[in-house]
Amino acid sequence: MEETLTEVTTGDCSDLYYVDTGMYDTSGYGVAYVLDAERPAVVETGIGTNHERILEALDELGIEREELEVVAVTHIHLDHAGGAGFLAEACPNADVCIPAAGASLLADPGRLVAGTKSAVGEQWQYYVEPEPIPEERIVKLEDGDVIDLGDHELRVHAAPGHAFHQVVFEDPVNDAVFTGDAAGIWLPDREQIVETSPPSDFDLEQCLEDVATMKRIDPDVLLYTHFGPRYVGEDLEDALEEYATVLSEWVETVEAKRAQLEDDEAVLEYVAEATELADAWSDHKARAEAKMNVRGVLGYLDESA
Repeated sequence: MEETLTEVTTGDCSDLYYVDTGMYDTSGYGVAYVLDAERPAVVETGIGTNHERILEALDELGIEREELEVVAVTHIHLDHAGGAGFLAEACPNADVCIPAAGASLLADPGRLVAGTKSAVGEQWQYYVEPEPIPEERIVKLEDGDVIDLGDHELRVHAAPGHAFHQVVFEDPVNDAVFTGDAAGIWLPDREQIVETSPPSDFDLEQCLEDVATMKRIDPDVLLYTHFGPRYVGEDLEDALEEYATVLSEWVETVEAKRAQLEDDEAVLEYVAEATELADAWSDHKARAEAKMNVRGVLGYLDESA
């Protein structure tokens, strides 16, 4: 088995591990977390490919499939929720905790698959069709809910800027927040934060509100799905404000380039050529990510207009 399980010792975190799911055939891009709590939980599930890595991590931690009690996702984009149905099938006693706004789309994922194909374009080659999740297994999450894990809990905070169905999970015992995509994409080797603005629900103003939400929670550790734990401590406000600036400047850049080129396809190609993230992931992934993020901003600008 490829060694993918890593213990999180950042800040005061305990009972927490992450698995590099190798999504898009890229290491260092997507993780799933395992909380080895009294009621064990998996947070985030990847795109479905390589979901066996998460099951192997449970085995390594001595968590029997029947003992997993919670599978929780921050939102229903398939790079976060695509593996949930596979885990539900393998772990028959686990509740699948999904933001209520998107839960029906994981119970019957046909429309979600069609929307994902439109959003990710050529990246669909890396996905698998998600397994439908039986409705009786789904727990619908609302802002303010708490997922009780015994010696840990996950407090649910709405964060709908990246997608209308997104939440973040606060783990007070670990003084940490599972950020989903609300805090951007963290490149630990570079110590760099970059934007994420996919179609079709990206909303800049609401993203900035979500940043404010995380400031109010005030964790010491940010647990990024893309990619891994980051200690921020007293620098939390600066770290989150940096993302607000990155995101705002990104939208301004796309808007200015659209005005200059007067052709959206030309904007997509320009930004894909200009990306500097090829050495962080791969040239193919970096270009596809850039185009997806541009499409999200262009849609946002059209809606704003």
